[in-house]
Amino acid sequence: MTMANKTVALKQDAPTGADSLLALVERAASDPSVDVDKMDRLLSMYERMQAERARLAYVDVMAAMQPELPEIPERGAIRNRQGQVQSHYALWEDIVSEIKPILARYGFALSFRVEQTADAITVTGVLSHVEGHTESTSISLPADTTGSKNAVQAVASSISYGQRYAATALLNLTSRGEDDDGQAAGRGETVTEQQALDLRAMADEVGADHAQFLKFLGVADYESIPASQYKRAIAALEKKRSAA
Repeated sequence: MTMANKTVALKQDAPTGADSLLALVERAASDPSVDVDKMDRLLSMYERMQAERARLAYVDVMAAMQPELPEIPERGAIRNRQGQVQSHYALWEDIVSEIKPILARYGFALSFRVEQTADAITVTGVLSHVEGHTESTSISLPADTTGSKNAVQAVASSISYGQRYAATALLNLTSRGEDDDGQAAGRGETVTEQQALDLRAMADEVGADHAQFLKFLGVADYESIPASQYKRAIAALEKKRSAA
């Protein structure tokens, strides 16, 4: 039996207060003299205990799984307007290939919900464990119209970025070489397409006024932000987040 299976088996077999409470609920349900309100309270208590049991199982199995999650190779390249490679990133298909068998072995499933409005695409990642607990995270992005993407490609690009973001946040994933991204980006004339997308999403997240923020940076759009101003832009948005 693997470590993952042992962990799950222990959680399933260990007797808990919830089991004892369920037995009490079952006995009460067979007694016609038991008050309905009391039954509701017992059921609510049982559901809370089951939820806590599932949460603890999630935490324990996640801790056991973390050491097995690999660094993801960065095979994707981000280029500036001059076609120069500014940084690299992990492709979504590489992330899936690396994590899918590990998640299955530990009883996890990763799924996504996508909602689209006229102004944004929201991607929500949901990490579910076989014991019943789930964690989720969301990011709202504009359609990525940078480069020569058509409307369909723009939506697909934003969804792919949202999936990478959510999976990385939920599983604390790292990729090889990512610590050098900031240094590499600083060598270009303008921020990369991905950095422009990140800044736009962060501005939305902290409630910044896009026009005023771009005026503050002295540019007309996010793609025109000088690479040398990237850290300044991040710092300004973080300051706004702290002041909120």
